[in-house]
Amino acid sequence: MSQILKRIWHRYRDTSLFVKMTIGFVLGLIVALLFGQQAQVLSPIGDILLNLLQLVVIPIIMLTLIDAVNSTQSGRLVRVASKTFVFYLVTTIAAVVISLALALLVNPGTGLQSSESGGETPDPPSFIDQLVGIFPENIFQALADGNILALIFVSMVVGLTLVGMRRSSDSTISGFGTLLYKIVLGGKEMTFRILGGILQYAPVGVFALVASDIGSQGFDALAALGKLTGVVYAGLAAQILLIYIPLLLIYRVPIGGFFRTAREPMLTAFTTQSSSGTIPVSLKATKSAGILDEVASFVVPLGATINMDGAVIRLGASVVLAANIVGRDMSMLELGVIVLTATFVSIGTAGVPGAGLIGLTILLKQAGLPMETVALVAGVDVILGMGATGLNITGDLVGTHLIDKSEKRFSRKRALSKTEDRSTSQSD
Repeated sequence: MSQILKRIWHRYRDTSLFVKMTIGFVLGLIVALLFGQQAQVLSPIGDILLNLLQLVVIPIIMLTLIDAVNSTQSGRLVRVASKTFVFYLVTTIAAVVISLALALLVNPGTGLQSSESGGETPDPPSFIDQLVGIFPENIFQALADGNILALIFVSMVVGLTLVGMRRSSDSTISGFGTLLYKIVLGGKEMTFRILGGILQYAPVGVFALVASDIGSQGFDALAALGKLTGVVYAGLAAQILLIYIPLLLIYRVPIGGFFRTAREPMLTAFTTQSSSGTIPVSLKATKSAGILDEVASFVVPLGATINMDGAVIRLGASVVLAANIVGRDMSMLELGVIVLTATFVSIGTAGVPGAGLIGLTILLKQAGLPMETVALVAGVDVILGMGATGLNITGDLVGTHLIDKSEKRFSRKRALSKTEDRSTSQSD
């Protein structure tokens, strides 16, 4: 019996994670269809997966960023950071424009009535609160709260300090720096090994998440707000076809190869609805794709925090839905303000399930539209959140590939320039 169980385990372990996750997703849908609300009994099994992923998120973010700062030349770090911010800003603006264009074409809220009960809506954080929150007064509180932006800031400070210690002329300080850096590398290796074990459980968790979430509210809500869901998913597809794929082609990234390595983090994000929880899977995929560690270690954690292309597509379509409900035609100026507001709101939206409702609250308040729309959209939040989070992670990975290609081109040109300079000096 033990030999049979051992063979079954080895067969399961050696099967592609994508295949296992797909099977878990399909089985979850079947259970949701068959049992509906009763499938919620599986919810704790899915919650365990989310907890396990969150367990390794913070150490992976901090250790990989500290390592990236220490293994990257200062010039490269500045270049990677600037390219990352430009990419995320441009693609986010493109996403909200696409969303508004499609929503205005379809008018998803036509025929819908505003809910009588607005219910409780989450309190939107102010921009100042978000800015101040990047600089934590208590690192342990930031760890407990999972304040990703604050942890990124702390990791960068620790990494830069460690660089200074390692390069110190004082041999004692230099020795301490080298020792601490070895501890960071050891911790990083240990964390990724733990991640490997968690991913063996992931298909089971995905099965439970899909069954409980879709079974509890997804299908009824999808029937009631099918047009909104269709607009959002059309926007997600348009972002991939019109923005991501052309950019990949321009930088000569093989499309087939990209989606082969990206499919596991995309599916993980789709089923868990957690951008931050998918960071470990995304980093594992970038290793398989041959991405520079110093690029992936910076771009992926930052993208999971500030790159919310899928979120702004949801926001744009939902704002038009709210305008349709009250019969309001929005001017070009109002639409322009929504584009800018949605872009900045997405930067402050945490990459966790349900946070899209906070962003929607902010936008509706800005536009003077009924807050009851939040309660209305909450009915299909699961369906919309799955697609939006999947696109968020896709955008992170596209950005990682493009910046990696750009950095490798820069390195080749620099090496060629040095070779030519040496040849010129020798000929002289």
